[in-house]
Amino acid sequence: MAPVVSRRHIWIHLMLYPGHTLPTAAAPVLVGVGLAAHDGVFALWPMLAAFVCSWMVHVGGVFVDVYQLVSRWPEVREHPELNDAVASGALRLPTLKLAAIAWFVGALVPGIYLFQVVGPPAIWLGILGIAAAAWYAAGPRSMAELGLADPVFFVMFGVVAVAATYYVQAVAMHAAQPLPLAAFVVGIPMAAMIVNVLVIDDLRDVEFDKVKGWRTTPVRHGVAGSRYLHLALTTVGYVGPMVLAWYRGPWLLLPLITLPFGIAAERAVWTAPRREELIPWTPRSAFLSMIHAGLCGLGLALA
Repeated sequence: MAPVVSRRHIWIHLMLYPGHTLPTAAAPVLVGVGLAAHDGVFALWPMLAAFVCSWMVHVGGVFVDVYQLVSRWPEVREHPELNDAVASGALRLPTLKLAAIAWFVGALVPGIYLFQVVGPPAIWLGILGIAAAAWYAAGPRSMAELGLADPVFFVMFGVVAVAATYYVQAVAMHAAQPLPLAAFVVGIPMAAMIVNVLVIDDLRDVEFDKVKGWRTTPVRHGVAGSRYLHLALTTVGYVGPMVLAWYRGPWLLLPLITLPFGIAAERAVWTAPRREELIPWTPRSAFLSMIHAGLCGLGLALA
């Protein structure tokens, strides 16, 4: 039996998951802001609204994931505190489902403002984000069960989220025009760093995911497959800024400041002998992706 934990710990640290959701929601926004500043279309309030929407959808997705875990696979003690909380009645499934819905509905509040600024595209972007967040763990054939999480996360963070952040600012500044190609490519290094957070999660939880029928990379290709994927994504994360610097100037090399931390994460992935030793690397990698993105955004703004 896992140690008894408080309801506050359950709701904040295990489900709100601020060390994971806040940095990964902020990272694409930071890149989009940097490009918008460079192009003279930075707009504060649309940017903040986009961030709040993104974060609330992220959290809603975590709640869906937790609900699926404790309702569909109560025998899987991936997070024993949650299993014990459900068993004791401290955490009730209807409340958990309502909380997930509430976070998605709550994203509509800043979404209303974005609709006034952007129009119908704000609705479609919101629907896309909520659908992707919920589909990760829910549905008759979830994203995780189909083995699609890694590529979907890469596209959503590296292409859609950055381009959407740029778009809402450009429209707010009355600069509506075809989005520049840069809006679709500058986020690729940052997306690689964010997907590495998921890779570490999957590597850490491989035995649980096998029971759930999730076709994650380590389930399909073993621990070695995940390690090589992590290495490939880290390479993209740090070679990418060099490529961007070739076209946009040396300021785009700023993300390389985080390379020692990237190497430390890589070393942990390849050498950690036990699952427990990888647990701290989820929030660490999430913050690494945010700092990497912030430096990329700063480089774009200064270029």
